[in-house]
Amino acid sequence: MNDQRSAAAEPAAAAVAVPEAVTALDGAGPAPDPRGADAPTGGSRAARRAALAPIALVVAGGLSVQFGSAVAALLMPKAGALGVVTLRLVAAALILLVVCRPKVRGHSRADWGTVLAFGVAMGGMNTLFYLALDRIPLGIAVTLEVLGPLALSVFASRRLINVVWAGLALVGVVLLGGGGFDRLDPVGAAFALGAGAMWAAYIVFSARTGRRFPQADGLALAMVVAAVLSLPLGVMESGAKLTVPSTVALGAAVAVLSSVLPYTLELMALRRLPAPTFAVMMSLEPAIAAGAGFLILDQALSTTDALAIALVIGASIGAVRSRSGRTRREA
Repeated sequence: MNDQRSAAAEPAAAAVAVPEAVTALDGAGPAPDPRGADAPTGGSRAARRAALAPIALVVAGGLSVQFGSAVAALLMPKAGALGVVTLRLVAAALILLVVCRPKVRGHSRADWGTVLAFGVAMGGMNTLFYLALDRIPLGIAVTLEVLGPLALSVFASRRLINVVWAGLALVGVVLLGGGGFDRLDPVGAAFALGAGAMWAAYIVFSARTGRRFPQADGLALAMVVAAVLSLPLGVMESGAKLTVPSTVALGAAVAVLSSVLPYTLELMALRRLPAPTFAVMMSLEPAIAAGAGFLILDQALSTTDALAIALVIGASIGAVRSRSGRTRREA
């Protein structure tokens, strides 16, 4: 969700099943070895290690996000879903304000309108996702949520092959529903799908914000907007619970695990990793989420649920690869 990472042109942003794609980095892989093709074997090993480093950073970022969500689920009995959202967004906003020190002068009305829309999308996405997480397993919540960016990718591509990917994802959703979403809690499933819709909006406005604001200024300001919007909801639901030191500490941990740390790791990775490769790796988020849910929350998945998640992951990867392949052919 780093807006340096999302300072993308909208077509590439729409091509990935993640809320932050960078077209500025599209096609920009690791730098070539300045020693040329005849470098010694030791240099080849070093090059391989250098190539694997950004992949390791992306994986670490994904683990951080999903295990942060698992910690958030543990915190919900103490602070409620809306309270956890408030703690995460407020803590993340404060950290980003201190680190980024964004400039508030010199921006046009259109700039502020864009960052406001970005903040609303960010707040809505987090709020709806945490409400879903309070009702359905983490892995399933992330799987349903990722359908929003996937739908945006399919609509933006206008290619017949992506209808196949959409159909594959739909089969996965039907399997998750087991013939009816009452098995999952229909309200929780609706929240997750709503979070996916906000995720798609997040893609569009994160790209626009990245073009209008330098570095991470837009992200920091949008995070403040999201925090301000969530604060009344969190206070109404949890009240004084939000001031309990142990609850505040866990909320700060969620903010670091789910926001600050993964954004930093992924930004470092994107400096050396092609955007399509990054997008494919981010499509694996539902599987990481399922693992975190099992290890932290004891949320075991049935064979059918695991197959459904695999279908949605496959659809996301297929949509990303077909989009990136088309981009290369048109270049």
